[in-house]
Amino acid sequence: MLIKKAIFPVAGLGTRFLPATKAQPKEMLPVVDKPLIQYAVEEAYAAGIREMIFVTGRHKRPIEDHFDMTVELELALEQSGKQELLDVVRSVKPDDMECIYVRQAQALGLGHAVLCGQRLVGNEPFAVLLADDLMVGEPPVMAQMVEQFRHWRASILAVQEVPPEHTRRYGIVAGTPVDERLMDVTRIVEKPSPETAPSRLGVAGRYILTPGVFHEIASQPRGVGGEIQLTDGIASLLRREKVFAYRYEGRRFDCGSKEGFLQANVELALAHPQLGPEFRSWLGTLNL
Repeated sequence: MLIKKAIFPVAGLGTRFLPATKAQPKEMLPVVDKPLIQYAVEEAYAAGIREMIFVTGRHKRPIEDHFDMTVELELALEQSGKQELLDVVRSVKPDDMECIYVRQAQALGLGHAVLCGQRLVGNEPFAVLLADDLMVGEPPVMAQMVEQFRHWRASILAVQEVPPEHTRRYGIVAGTPVDERLMDVTRIVEKPSPETAPSRLGVAGRYILTPGVFHEIASQPRGVGGEIQLTDGIASLLRREKVFAYRYEGRRFDCGSKEGFLQANVELALAHPQLGPEFRSWLGTLNL
């Protein structure tokens, strides 16, 4: 496979969801019937990635437990003949998937979190998936990006058009269009104001990066918010290598915000094969 490894930066505190995240990681918040982190891992797996590297912090043990084998639960389900539920539990971590955990001792930013995975990634291209961004696409968004990487063999950033007033929330890219979905990036700026933003194309939480980015991140001074920014590392990488921005096909839910999290729950519930029809009819009874 082209991309074998993915980094999931999951060390954040999730303060926007307090008190729900006081004792559990925000990545374990459920959207319908699965935690956020599982959606991201399933997306990576669907793209052929089998080595999942979680960059964790304190209080993140439930993520490790979620992807671990639960002998007592599996035995109880087996004995009570609940085969369907047993299959669901076992599907969380397929046999050919490896989960590795590395600790980010200090919350020094996304760039630093990616750097924490350097030894495990080694000298090969890798994916980065941010669980806060729940991406729904057909084929899955990371699979679309792996296909782009297969052709270009260069770093690929998932992007989407954002409203001018939201540029302060994103890394914003500019460059030369290659086709209707791909841009050869010439510039990337972290969280610019609407007046200084080079475009309205914001980087969503999916990346395929070449190993050269590690050196660039490590060479960066602290950027916006006093953190080591991944965007700054990619901006440096641009001077040495091609980087492409890819307008993915699909929908992104910003589950780092309460509004986006609620939207994801409603839309994915409506699309759920078992829950959808009844949930839709219930919504119709509300005086909205």
